[in-house]
Amino acid sequence: MKLSAELKSFQDRLGHSFKHPELLAQAVTHASMSSANRDDNQRLEFLGDRVLGLVMSEALLSLDKGATEGQLAPRFNALVRKETCADVARQIDLGAVLRLGRSEMLSGGRRKQALLGDAIEAVLAAVYLDAGFDAAKALILRLWGDRLHNVEEDARDAKTALQEWAQARGLPPPSYVEVAREGPDHAPVFTIAAELETGARAQATAGSKRQAEQAAAGNLLSELEKTE
Repeated sequence: MKLSAELKSFQDRLGHSFKHPELLAQAVTHASMSSANRDDNQRLEFLGDRVLGLVMSEALLSLDKGATEGQLAPRFNALVRKETCADVARQIDLGAVLRLGRSEMLSGGRRKQALLGDAIEAVLAAVYLDAGFDAAKALILRLWGDRLHNVEEDARDAKTALQEWAQARGLPPPSYVEVAREGPDHAPVFTIAAELETGARAQATAGSKRQAEQAAAGNLLSELEKTE
């Protein structure tokens, strides 16, 4: 099959020229556009998740040969989580070439974090099937780039750190309260407050509850550290 001009341009951004272009076409086809004659990207997403996981596991072991499993696990999670995958997808403007059904188009599907994260995994699987593991590995390492070297900072779990801070002082775990939710349904913005039994409180705003909770926990930790 022949690729559209948009997909040819995407190939250039991706840095991989497909010998089997139908794989790329499938990788960018969301389930909302599937039909009897058009496969969606869900099976590729399943495979791409595993390819990404193996590449990141190998890379982390190679970068820090003395790290324990307990140290490696949060770094791995930071590199493969949906937020990181979506960031990589935005980096190469994957959203611009996604094939979406009308409902997804109208609800802002090209910007949805989960949809973008799934799609980049499908693209990675397409490269793996098209050219093999070494090609997929090289692509992943290039696209993730400095994230691998900065992962120690990214892997810090502020919610866990705040809970440990509270436990060390005989306090119950912190609570997280949704202060506000704004924006349209397809792109909500959450404001979350992290609170301790002592009354200490800090809040943060982000595009997902998880990110807002982590940011609020980080803000509260920073305030607590100033008073110690």
